[in-house]
This record gives sequence, C-alpha cells and structure tokens, in this order.
Amino acid sequence: MPSVKKLLGFASVLALPAALFANEGEGVAPAAAHLVDFGNGWAITNSMATGWVVSAILIAVILLAVRKPQLLPTKSQAVFESLLEALRDLFEPIVGKKAFPAAFPLLVTLFIFILINNWMGLLPGVGTIGWEKGFSDGSHQFVPWIRPFNADFNGTLALALVSFGAYLIIIFKYAGPKLILWDLFGNKADKAETPAWLYPFLSLVFLIVGFIEIFSIMIRPFTLSVRLFGNVFGGENLLHGTGFIFVFYFMELLVGLIQAIVFTLLSSVYIGLICNHGDDHDHDHAPGEGHAAETPH
Repeated sequence: MPSVKKLLGFASVLALPAALFANEGEGVAPAAAHLVDFGNGWAITNSMATGWVVSAILIAVILLAVRKPQLLPTKSQAVFESLLEALRDLFEPIVGKKAFPAAFPLLVTLFIFILINNWMGLLPGVGTIGWEKGFSDGSHQFVPWIRPFNADFNGTLALALVSFGAYLIIIFKYAGPKLILWDLFGNKADKAETPAWLYPFLSLVFLIVGFIEIFSIMIRPFTLSVRLFGNVFGGENLLHGTGFIFVFYFMELLVGLIQAIVFTLLSSVYIGLICNHGDDHDHDHAPGEGHAAETPH
C-alpha cells in the first residue's frame, strides 16, 4: 500500500502543471488558429509553427547527437543506429530490397516526425497557453500558441500527400509502367492450369478489379490523413475535456506510437505491393519479363 500511495502521489505531481493550465470541459477547435494572417486565405497557424519548431529541434538534436559518424560509435550515435536497425528490420521485408534504399529515408522521417508530433499534445501548456483575441462586436476568442501538427487536418493531409507522391516516384522508378499496368490489370491466373474458356473471362474480371484498385489508390491520401487526424484530434479533445487526468497520458503515449507505426507501415505496404514481388525471382511472373535481365550479352 505505501508503494501505491507513493505512485499516486508522484502521478499527481506530474499531472499538476497540466491541470493548472487546463480549460476543463472545453474541447479543441477543429480548425487551427491563425497566429499571423496575411489575408486572402494566407496565414501562419499555430499547428504550422509547431511543426516547424519540432522539425528544427529534431534536426538540431540529431546533428548534435551524431555529429560526424565514427567507426566506433559514441553512445548517442549507437542509440540512433539501433533505432535505424530496428526500423530497417521492420520495413525492408515489406518494401523489398530493390526499393528499400529509396523508401527507407522517407519512412524513417515520417515515423520520427509523426511520433514526436503525436506526443506534442502531452506537454503541459500545449493548447492551453495563448492570448485572448478581441473582436469589434465585443466578443473574445482564445487563441492557443501551440497546437500539435497532427491535430490539424491540413497537417496530416500534407503528410499523406508527401507519402503518396514519394510512392508514385518509387514505384515508377523501381517497378516501371509495364509491371504497374500488369499488376493492376493483368490476368494473374496460370494459363496452363486454367480452362481455355475461363481465361478470357478472368481477364475481364481482372480488368474491372484494376479500375477498382485505381480508385482505392487515389483515395489513399484521404484515408491516411483522416485516420491520423482523427486519432490525434480525438486524443487532444479527450485530454482537454477531462481536465488532463494523468491516466489518459499513458493511453495517448500508446496511441501516438501506434498511429506513427500504422501510417509508416501502410506507406511501406503500398510501395511493397508493387515493388516487392519477390527479390529472388526478380518479377519473373510479369509478362514479357522472363529472365531477359540474366541473359549474357
């Protein structure tokens, strides 16, 4: 029992700074607040400013920790190398060895950036420190200075578009238009084991499925962004609406980690579906590929 009391006392001390700044019962505004408004729809929002600051801090921390890489790594360099090795073991089997060198920097950057920004909402004062903005009609609006980048739908949509754009570049570079078209519309049935009358019908089926697949590919930026935004924005509202109860901090830590993993895993899976058809046989199942690349000249 004494240990339990000590734990509860320690938890209350940690939760105190957040509780002092909390607006209990108030939720987070769906739209990011404008810190600087240039007019005509151009503005610097609190989520944009937070994203820039977090990016600068991440770059500075990595440069200071690693500095010049050494053959015998320092402790800080060893930590980053261990993290990269763990992520490499996670993503390489999914993406495939061919596309991995191009996809890995993107996936690592997305994972670290999303993870840190997901956890930004757990810091005391985020979303609760700001100023009161007055209007001509006498009304007032609270404008928070800091808002997690991923709690703004514009931010998660930008991340999803970056991921989707990189996906298109990588698959066209490492798979090529021919393999992409075959993967979308090609008849994957084995002609030798398929009845002659059924094969043309299957070709039509795969053609229809290909158009459905194109539609699903086109909406991937939307689904990626909505999933991340919904979880982070919902977590922010939960913390603000409950007065920053300490127990929810642990849950939001887990949610932030899971959502960073899910976003990067889905991005890697999308690349691997086209580029990773088995490195051992080098796309042997694609029509017209054969073993031409292995034929000596």
